Amino acid sequence: MLKLLHTIEQQDTDTLIRTLKRELESGVGANLPLDQGTSEGGYSDASGLQVTVLGIDQDAQVLHARIGVFFTEVVANCSCGDEPVHKPAYCEMMLVIDRLTGAATATVLGD
Repeated sequence: MLKLLHTIEQQDTDTLIRTLKRELESGVGANLPLDQGTSEGGYSDASGLQVTVLGIDQDAQVLHARIGVFFTEVVANCSCGDEPVHKPAYCEMMLVIDRLTGAATATVLGD
């Protein structure tokens, strides 16, 4: 479950963006569906996760945040001599955050 409790406390957009980025990068982002954003058939490693907030749209009930996520994809069984291979990966997601509870859902966006 993805909970963004510090993010929903923020009122002005600049502080909200900084808080969302910090909250996701501090460990909460490990709950993002990163495996759906891999491109080589590997699995995700969120240990070096970096987030860019691409856009915010909000009302009193819901916050929509489009984010870019940089992470590592670990590719195994690629018949390489140095397995598994760690590759930089990127995907974009839409977060829908309930402004009352902080509960969030994340959807990987297509190309």
